[in-house]
Amino acid sequence: MRAVEISSFGAPDVLRLGQRPVPQPGVGELLIRVAASGINRPDVLQRAGHYAPPPGASDLPGLEVAGVIEAGDTQAMASAGLKVGDRVCALVAGGGYAQWCVAPVGQCLPVPVGLNDIEAASLPETFFTVWSNVFDRGRLQAGEFLLVQGGSSGIGVTAIQLARAWGATVIVTAGSDEKCAACIELGASHAINYKTQDFVAEVQRITNGRGVDVVLDMVAGDYAAREVGCLAEDGRLVIIAVQGGVNSSFNAGLVLRRRLTITGSTLRPRSVEFKTAIAQSLRSQVWPLIEQGKVRPVIYQTFDAGDAAAAHALMESNQHTGKIVLTW
Repeated sequence: MRAVEISSFGAPDVLRLGQRPVPQPGVGELLIRVAASGINRPDVLQRAGHYAPPPGASDLPGLEVAGVIEAGDTQAMASAGLKVGDRVCALVAGGGYAQWCVAPVGQCLPVPVGLNDIEAASLPETFFTVWSNVFDRGRLQAGEFLLVQGGSSGIGVTAIQLARAWGATVIVTAGSDEKCAACIELGASHAINYKTQDFVAEVQRITNGRGVDVVLDMVAGDYAAREVGCLAEDGRLVIIAVQGGVNSSFNAGLVLRRRLTITGSTLRPRSVEFKTAIAQSLRSQVWPLIEQGKVRPVIYQTFDAGDAAAAHALMESNQHTGKIVLTW
């Protein structure tokens, strides 16, 4: 099969289209003939040598795919309501940049009615991440305020739509007026251009000094202290990436007085059982919203798999709004 390999750690041009054996599914797994593969920030970090795959995972990049079930553990598939020939999308720990990919049955979901393979491939990584961190860990409720850092990212456009569907008010930050406008169109109530505005002051203005209930942060670094200052009483700061670095300081007294929670998580190394539970929640709580058109995939651009380097270069440019997808 064709697969996108990391020939050495470095810039996007280290990605090469090569040949690999077709992987074989084991117990509790199935084999997907891949039509499309989503691109995510962890893929970029892995290519640069900063994010090694978990033990036992494929060395190929790629954390989400969509395609057709070719083979697998028939008993496990039957228990999940799946069978050979079904169209699915899946979250994987690696190996997604390939024509065939093995996935745990529990991490596979039927393609929502009305979506094509490209749209389906854009769902798993961001939807699993947002559900786990905004709703499970962050406990976002209807009527609360959510601040999303990087509202135009794949994670951001998903968080905007799901939070609004849950009845929350969404505030986002983005790096241009055009991106801010795109976030408003997707359902954010307020968008802050972080290059021209102080997001802490804007959050306080928008909420009349109350602050927000949940912050979804992909930056960390010196943002953490500023985000603590944005939180309302009993607020929750959820960190899911450290693009701004790992060294953070914040006002511990404010954490005490306002009873704040500072937490975070990474999804890739978590167990199949943990990810299966998220998949079940998505299927019952979120997939109906997608099929009803209340939540939709946001595709910025697609690339042929042979142009994976160009796709990574686009992601690193931060010019996109929504998802970038490879096709096979």
